Amino acid sequence: MKLRRTLLYVPGNNPSMIADCMIYGSDTILLDLEDSVSVFEKDAARFLVKYALRYLDFSNTEVAVRINGMDTPYWKEDLEKIIPEKPDMIRLPKAETAEQIKKLDEEITRIEKKSGIKEGHTRIMVSIESAKGLKNAYEIATASPRMVAIAIGGEDFTADLGVKRTREGNELLVARGELVLAAKAAKVDVIDSVFTDVDDEEGLRIETEKAKAMGFTGKSVINPRQIPIVHDVFKPTEEEIKEAIKITRAIEEAYEKGSGVISLNGKMIDKPIVEKAQRVLELAETLGLLKEVAAC
Repeated sequence: MKLRRTLLYVPGNNPSMIADCMIYGSDTILLDLEDSVSVFEKDAARFLVKYALRYLDFSNTEVAVRINGMDTPYWKEDLEKIIPEKPDMIRLPKAETAEQIKKLDEEITRIEKKSGIKEGHTRIMVSIESAKGLKNAYEIATASPRMVAIAIGGEDFTADLGVKRTREGNELLVARGELVLAAKAAKVDVIDSVFTDVDDEEGLRIETEKAKAMGFTGKSVINPRQIPIVHDVFKPTEEEIKEAIKITRAIEEAYEKGSGVISLNGKMIDKPIVEKAQRVLELAETLGLLKEVAAC
């Protein structure tokens, strides 16, 4: 089970931050060549990220590179420099059409072949940052077999709508909901936007809890201090794990009795409940929580 609870943004032009980024425990490191890098530093950032990928040990941390948008003259050169160093994933900002993703896939494939890299090694994540992109989200999410996740860029999205981004986040409620539905239909991960106030830990926890309740599988973060809070929200609770264990035991007992009817505490257990319990147990096992709770 691949976890993408946290995606930590790291400016591609900051060598000290890149050198330390893998020690904070984020599931994914997002080396950024786009918004955090000025037009005067694009070349320098490409080379810095290129050699970071080549020489730094990221261990088991997934490493993604956010390239510049396809509406800029920089994205192809980003790919030319980065793909040969075998990042796990490319993140495309401001995705608006399935055709963009197909074009991106073709370009990645061309460079992989030229570089002797197994075709399909490089996965794709996109960021939806406009109303047009949101309306095409399902088509975007299914445009390439490389696609593993879609995310929402809250700042750009609210700017596109012409509304103010607030702590409560009500202005993004509809967009978040539609994006989750598109991602679930496409069977890819769905990542929530950053919470920009790094000193407001309570606000981060509240927003992350809302995102989890809506169906998001992870959240982008801009500061290492945000990682433990997001991880804590996305881990299953002891009560959820115990309930999932009870459900699986009830299923086993029903099968042993040859019964087609499964119940627990007088309530029927149907397929959606079983599938949810299985997801909880899979996540708990991945996080090393299953044995701990089962022993209680």
